[in-house]
Amino acid sequence: METEFEHYLIEIRELLEREDWPRLREVLDLMRIQDIAHALMELEDEQIPRVFAALPRGRKVDVFSYLDPHYQYPLLAHVSGAEARHLLSEMLPDDLTALLEDLPPEEVRRLLRLLPFRAIRRALTLLGYPESSVGRLMTTEFVAVRPDWTITDSLAHIREHSERGETVNVIFVIDEDRHLLHALPLKRFVLGRPTDPVEKLPAGPVVSINAQADQAEAVRLIQHYDLEVLPVVDEENVLLGIITVDDVMDVVEEETTEDFHKMGSVGALNLSLRDAGFPLLYRKRIGWLLVLVALNLVGGTIIAGYEEAIEALVVLVFFLPLIIASGGNAGAQSSTLMVRALATGDVEAKDWLKLWGRELFVSAALGLTMGVAVSALGLWRGGPEVAMLVAIAMTLVVAMGSLVGMMLPFILDRLRMDPATASVPLVTSAADIAGILIYFSLAVALLNLPTGGL
Repeated sequence: METEFEHYLIEIRELLEREDWPRLREVLDLMRIQDIAHALMELEDEQIPRVFAALPRGRKVDVFSYLDPHYQYPLLAHVSGAEARHLLSEMLPDDLTALLEDLPPEEVRRLLRLLPFRAIRRALTLLGYPESSVGRLMTTEFVAVRPDWTITDSLAHIREHSERGETVNVIFVIDEDRHLLHALPLKRFVLGRPTDPVEKLPAGPVVSINAQADQAEAVRLIQHYDLEVLPVVDEENVLLGIITVDDVMDVVEEETTEDFHKMGSVGALNLSLRDAGFPLLYRKRIGWLLVLVALNLVGGTIIAGYEEAIEALVVLVFFLPLIIASGGNAGAQSSTLMVRALATGDVEAKDWLKLWGRELFVSAALGLTMGVAVSALGLWRGGPEVAMLVAIAMTLVVAMGSLVGMMLPFILDRLRMDPATASVPLVTSAADIAGILIYFSLAVALLNLPTGGL
């Protein structure tokens, strides 16, 4: 069934083909600004400036702010200098920072020259924070009042500055030195007695975050405390800005996408897959593939070392893919669970010993179950000795794969590397090598087969 957005998108494309500009403007007037931005990103590159030009001046800034940064910059080249200055000057600080942070330095300088001095200083301040810090994400536009103001005066101030703040659902109370005292919902001002001072309004402990903190911590705090707005402070508790829930939703999406890319042994892409070109996709994927080829060559070398054992009992080859794949699958399961737990803060690096002990019992139980299941096949294909071999090998390989998958994210976290780098291909390759050694070592020991020099 065709959605409302899809209907609008089809109509926009048809109107562009007919060059029916009056009707195009009518359609855009009926659409929400978020849908207009989404529609622009679905169009061909040469169509985007034509549709954007059909927007009324009052909606251009809002639509422009909802575009992804790699659509914003090319669009600026198709508008006049005065319009580019207007778009950049009216953007919220966090949106402007998102646009500037991915551009080369010379392009950043060119765009900054279009801004008034106050906006330049604000943009450079935010860009001065570390790349993944809260400071890069915050907006410095918010509404704050003083504790000694009356409710009437505070509401007048809120009304006067409502356009300045990204949200007025939460009002911040600060002292003369801008130290954060409270964060109060707007309804408390509306329901309060007009003549009472703000300090008489009921207030609980305020939750805030340092501007130098990682953006993931902001996500955790907003989720944990169910916040709509999170105030950002410095080391002296001076209120610097705010982060809204829509900001952290973007962070969650970016981090989840990045983790999926890493778990698939693909470097993080900073743009959509649809817009990624051949050179970028090749560069992001080839490195890990070559590393995995090298690891798999190690496994092949080990197998070659047991060539005489394989010749003496060919049935070993039949069970090799089954046992090795089971170890890799178990490792992938364990790694995925642990990476997710570390990412959400459900577990910490200090918990590794407790989790290792639990995983040891779980993996042993999984391995025994799978070993019993596969032993029947071993009995059918090679007799009691082969059945015992594949049962023991399956148990050990599954247990080993699970433990490798659990420990690798902890090791990377301790080395200050992203645990998501413990990708499924990396874990399975490591489990494959160890599994091959376990399987053939057991075969030689239990069945008295020649080792071929190993």
